[in-house]
Amino acid sequence: MGFLERSRVVAEPGWNRWLIPPAALAIHFSIGQAYAWSIFKLPLEKSLHISSTASALPFQIGILVLGLSAAFGGTLVEKRGPRWAMFVALVTFSSGFLVASLGVATRSYWLVVLGYGVIGGIGLGIGYISPVSTLMKWFPDRPGMATGIAIMGFGGGALIASPWSASMLSAFGADPSGIATTFLVHGLAYAVFMSLGVVLVRVPPDSWRPTGWEPGGDTGGKLVTTANVSAKNAVRTYQFWLLWVVLCMNVTAGIGILEKASPMIQDFFRGTASPVSATAAAGFVALLSLANMTGRFVWSSVSDVIGRRNIYRLYLGGGALLYLAVLLNKSGSTALFVVSTMVILSFYGGGFATVPAYLKDLFGTYQVGAIHGRLLTAWSVAGVAGPEIVDALADSGKKAGHTGPDLYTFSFGLMIALLVVGFIANELVRPVHPRFHEPESAAQIETEHTPAEKAAN
Repeated sequence: MGFLERSRVVAEPGWNRWLIPPAALAIHFSIGQAYAWSIFKLPLEKSLHISSTASALPFQIGILVLGLSAAFGGTLVEKRGPRWAMFVALVTFSSGFLVASLGVATRSYWLVVLGYGVIGGIGLGIGYISPVSTLMKWFPDRPGMATGIAIMGFGGGALIASPWSASMLSAFGADPSGIATTFLVHGLAYAVFMSLGVVLVRVPPDSWRPTGWEPGGDTGGKLVTTANVSAKNAVRTYQFWLLWVVLCMNVTAGIGILEKASPMIQDFFRGTASPVSATAAAGFVALLSLANMTGRFVWSSVSDVIGRRNIYRLYLGGGALLYLAVLLNKSGSTALFVVSTMVILSFYGGGFATVPAYLKDLFGTYQVGAIHGRLLTAWSVAGVAGPEIVDALADSGKKAGHTGPDLYTFSFGLMIALLVVGFIANELVRPVHPRFHEPESAAQIETEHTPAEKAAN
């Protein structure tokens, strides 16, 4: 399809770069629905007669496939361009909902896993990386802010999807027929919304630079390089794998809360003087989404000023202290629980938004999109580990007769330990050795003149 070719996406002279963030947000707000999955957990458990661990599997598989599709598709996305990637994301993400709808309607649990987890997961991965490299090319003067804009939408998707899903389940019913109808509406609506990004996205022309900006200026961190490293060489460096550990630990600690947010807050305060209803729990999910979304923009923008390693010190060290505060919340304060988890989720979101700029600082812009895709395999591992830790330990606790916060004591303690591991890994990051750098001329030619763009000029 000519419309999807990279040569058709090169911006004409005078194109306003501030039109690109809305294109990114159209995709990321849609695929960010994944963070509202907890709204469907209890209805699916009752309708399909499955456990809490089983109801988490479609989400876990979706995140696993997200990382794998981003890793394997990252180089292809760089080659084919953002419009092609956004269109592939539209088709697979929306189709995943339609297949999941059929699965619920026919009481086929594994069809739900296939649809939402596998097919939809491909849409998550390709859609997630589709605008990141493009935005960094449009905003080389503010890479942290740029990636924050791109990834902010993914964190904020549940802010819309959570109350929207809850209202549809209320209107259509929380039985198999109602859930199937809700999934069907999701698939169709998101296809329309994502098409806005497909139409609007552009890549900058050859050698484009923001007015008054020159490469090599201060990007807000001591670990900044002006050299470039290929994706093939990046995975051979210890810096890449340290960042892999940093991202994996930060994501594991946040996603465990996010995936089980609705039932978790109900469990925590069940039997207390201030129990939390299902409606209020849906509101809590929306608040976490707001924190997740806000953290992606705010903290990544702050990283442009204080540097990437310093901001990760806050994410990991601060997150560990906040988990400890929740564990020590003997008074059962709802406010402390909500505020602490919101800040943890802001660090979680900020970690996602900052890591592409961290990669740019260490490896340059040469193949940063492909390197970012490979790094997202850390998300795949965390997407399975985080929910598994929280769900499995909570299910085990219930069988042992535990209730309330006791269901989560061990899992939260484990999250603290993981954050400490991530903190140490971040401290060990150093500049990449020059032997991994690309020759300047080769990197410049590859970055500024892809085959499709040369054909267009």
